[in-house]
Amino acid sequence: MILSNVASRRLMGRLAAGALVVGVAGMGGMAEVHAQSQAQAWPTKPVRLIVPFPPGGGTDAFARPLSKVLTASLGQPVVIDNRGGAGGTLGAEVAAKAPADGYTFLIGAVHHTIAVSMYPKLGYDLSKDLVPVTMLSLVPNVLVINPQKLPMRSYDDFYKYVRANPGKLNFGSAGNGTAHQLVVELYKTQTRTFMTHIPYRGAGPALQDLLAGQVDFMFDGLGSAMPQIRAGKLLPLAVTSAQRSFALPDVPTLAEKGVQGYDARTWYALWAPAGTPREIVLKMQQEVSKALAGKELKDIWNSLGAEAGGGTPEEMQKFVDAEVRKWAKVVKDSNAKLD
Repeated sequence: MILSNVASRRLMGRLAAGALVVGVAGMGGMAEVHAQSQAQAWPTKPVRLIVPFPPGGGTDAFARPLSKVLTASLGQPVVIDNRGGAGGTLGAEVAAKAPADGYTFLIGAVHHTIAVSMYPKLGYDLSKDLVPVTMLSLVPNVLVINPQKLPMRSYDDFYKYVRANPGKLNFGSAGNGTAHQLVVELYKTQTRTFMTHIPYRGAGPALQDLLAGQVDFMFDGLGSAMPQIRAGKLLPLAVTSAQRSFALPDVPTLAEKGVQGYDARTWYALWAPAGTPREIVLKMQQEVSKALAGKELKDIWNSLGAEAGGGTPEEMQKFVDAEVRKWAKVVKDSNAKLD
């Protein structure tokens, strides 16, 4: 059969298009195979965990034991990189702008969902520049004082004093826009009290000044406060969770003491730069899940009064989205500002 010139050109066009489709499909399949191979080989060099606060705070208390366990399971050093400043947002920006090659992760916290509403301009977008991996831990905050500085011995003593002396007490925080500030702003709104905010570059430095008597109290996460409570250097007056903490069963909740509906826990989670191969994200999530299920981290988490995290990236994303909405309302209702 002899084809006309027009028919011939049409046939050649169809064949070329079909070849292109096959070629693209083949390239897609090759890319998928390459990604899977890359994930199977990962990691082939040290992995960096960015902790966006100085050493000694709650984030550090969970990051360091996790890095030790992951170093053993992954067969490569998992190195802590402390990048404190601006309520944890500077470290988050470093992570967001890092190469998306599976060798940089961020151990972020509730602070990062608060920063979305507190900071008028961030150097990154939490929802676009970072992808969730999994939850690490959830812990109550605890109202603690230095018993050598303040004469109070119960929450009732504390409440009576702050009601009678507005502005006389000050509190330390991990920085502007962090949970340490916002849990107190929420408390102030619900109890109609006033205390002065003293921001630091992280919970560690704030805690050191509380121990030194330079600040009056903190609403600190149990992860960093528990060792000082056990040593008798800090006195816990109340916890911020809806139920009492198993680590401090004799310490009342704020809701029990009349602050109705008060429930504000601190949590820590793992993110990766957007664009990190999903296969590597899932592999890291699986490695963290195994670590959290192991006896070593279970014992440490229990000693810090923490509930183990876990879960898929999708479950973490839903949780983070809900936290962003929750804290946006607290920021608006309390009219909290960056000091």
